Amino acid sequence: MPENTTTAPPGLPVDETATAAGQELKQQYTLRSAFALSFSDVSPIVGLYGVFALGIVTAGPAFWWAFPVVLVGQLLVSGVFGELVSRWPLQGSVYQWARHLIGPRYGWFTNWAYMWGLTLALSALSYAASGFLIEAIGIAVSGPTQALIALGVLLFGSAANMIGGRVLKVLLYGSLTAELVATLGIGIVLLFVHREHALSAILSGGGTAHGAQWLFGPFLAAVAMVGWSFVGFESAGSIAEEVKESRRVLPKAMPLALTAVGLLVAFAGLGILLAVPDVAAVLSGKDADPVATTLQTRLGSSTGSALLIALVVGFTASLMAVQAAVSRAIWAGARDRVIPGARLLGTLSGTERVPRNAIALTVVIAGSLLFISASKVYALLLSFANAGFYISYALPVLGAVCVRLRGTWQPGEVSMGRWGTPVTLAAAVWVTFELVNIAWPRALNGVWYLDWGLLIMTGVLGVIGVLVSWWVFRPGRGASPAPALRSVALDEGGA
Repeated sequence: MPENTTTAPPGLPVDETATAAGQELKQQYTLRSAFALSFSDVSPIVGLYGVFALGIVTAGPAFWWAFPVVLVGQLLVSGVFGELVSRWPLQGSVYQWARHLIGPRYGWFTNWAYMWGLTLALSALSYAASGFLIEAIGIAVSGPTQALIALGVLLFGSAANMIGGRVLKVLLYGSLTAELVATLGIGIVLLFVHREHALSAILSGGGTAHGAQWLFGPFLAAVAMVGWSFVGFESAGSIAEEVKESRRVLPKAMPLALTAVGLLVAFAGLGILLAVPDVAAVLSGKDADPVATTLQTRLGSSTGSALLIALVVGFTASLMAVQAAVSRAIWAGARDRVIPGARLLGTLSGTERVPRNAIALTVVIAGSLLFISASKVYALLLSFANAGFYISYALPVLGAVCVRLRGTWQPGEVSMGRWGTPVTLAAAVWVTFELVNIAWPRALNGVWYLDWGLLIMTGVLGVIGVLVSWWVFRPGRGASPAPALRSVALDEGGA
C-alpha cells in the first residue's frame, strides 16, 4: 500500500474498516502541519481579543492571572489526551477516546457535545470575522447584510477545507506566521516601549471586589471566560488517521500548540494591560474595545486597520481549523454508523479524500444560525459553545480516571509513566471545576434566560441527544460494536 494512504485506523485490520468506511484516507499531515492546525484552532488572536475586554470589566486588570491558571489546567488535559491519542490515533479525537475507554454510548454523547460545541463556535467565529472585515472596509451595513458577509466568510473557510489538505495547510501556515508576528510584536513593543502602568497593576481588581470576595466572585468569572482562550488544541487528534506517525507526532503537537498559544496570549495580554490609556474608561464601559484603543493610541491610527486585518485572518483561520475538526468527528461517527445519515456523511470525496458532505452539514447548521444573530436566541445558542468543549473534554478524562482506578489501563507508544495517574486525576479535577464554573449562572446579561442559557441549552440538547441515541442504538439496528471498537483488543499500543 502507498505510504500516503490508509484504509484503516492505525493498529486495526484493513478488512474490517475498509467495509465500514468504503473509502481511503490520505496521510498528508506531519508534526508541523498538525501543530499548525491546533495552533490555528486555539488562535492567540481569538483567545486574547475574545476575552480581554470582558475580563477587565469583570475582574479588573488582575483578571490577567486567569491566563496562567487556565493554561496550566489545560496542559494537564493535553497530557491525558497525548496518552489517549497515542493509544487510539483515530478520527474524531475525544469521541474515539471516550468510546474505547467506556463504551459506544459514552463515546456517542461525548461526540454529541463536541459536534454541537464546535458547530456553534463556527457560527460565532464567522460572525465575528465579518464584523472586523466590515470595519476594515469602512462600510455601514444592517444585521441581515452582516449575516450574509459572515456566511461568505464561512463559505470561504469551507471551500479551503473541501479542496483538501494542501490548500488548508498553506492557509494555516500563513495565519500561524501572521498571528505569531502580530502577538509577539504587540507584546514586545507595548511592554518595553509604551508601558504606561507599573507591573503591580495586574494585582488590582479595579474596584470589582476585594479579598476573598474578589477571588470567589469576579476572578472565578474571569477564569470561566478565559476558558474559551485555550480550547481547540485537540483538533490535531481529530485528523489522527491523516497524520503520518500519529502515535508519536500527535502527543507532541497538541501540548506544543497549546503552550505556544498560551505563552503568546499571556505575554501580549500583559503588554496591552500595562499600556491601556484609561483603565477607568474600560471598567465603566466607555471604552468597549480596549485592545484597539490601546494599539491606536500607542502605535498610531494606521495600526487600527492592521489590527482589523489581523483579526479577520485569526478568526478565519480558527474557523477553518474548527471545521476540519468537527467534520472529522461527524465522519468518524458516520463510519461507525452511530449518527443519522451515516451513508451520506461517511463518504470521502476528491483526490485528497475529504469528508465534504460532513463539511457541508456544518455549513448548513452554522450558516442558519447566522441569520438569527440579531435575536436573544443567538446569544442563548452560543452560550453552549464554550461548555460543549469542556463537556467533551471532561468525558474522556473522567473515562481515563475510571480505567486507571480499575487497573486496566494499557499505555500506548507515548506514556507519562508513573506520572500518568496523578496527572489524569488532576486533569479530571480541573476540567470538572471549569465546567461547573462556566455553567454557573451569573447575572452578566441582564436577562434571566441568558444568565441560565448554558444550562438551558445543555438540557435541551441533552434531551435531543437522548432521543437520537435511542434511535441510533435501538435493538436490531447494528450500530455497535463499531469496527474500531471490535478490534480494540488488537490495538494494545503498537502500530
